[in-house]
Amino acid sequence: MSAFVIVDTKIKDVEAYEEYKKLARPIAEKYGGIYRARGGKIEILESDLWSPTRIVIVEFPDVKSAKMFENSDEYADVKAIRNENADCTLIIVEGC
Repeated sequence: MSAFVIVDTKIKDVEAYEEYKKLARPIAEKYGGIYRARGGKIEILESDLWSPTRIVIVEFPDVKSAKMFENSDEYADVKAIRNENADCTLIIVEGC
């Protein structure tokens, strides 16, 4: 069953975050990740619980693959770039 990593990101340093994006994509793809949305225009229809900033959605073959990506050694340094230059909420959602 597929799984989706969904990230809401408030970027603090755009230039540094561009480097993160360049480095993160091939690692996600190594674990079967396919970017479905990456910072595109958001139209908020309801916002009782949450008002998103910048959304990224990456589809993985399953939850295990998504977690393997997130916890991988090769992603650790790249993740540190993200954490230093953006505030994020990251979730994994099982697909149907």
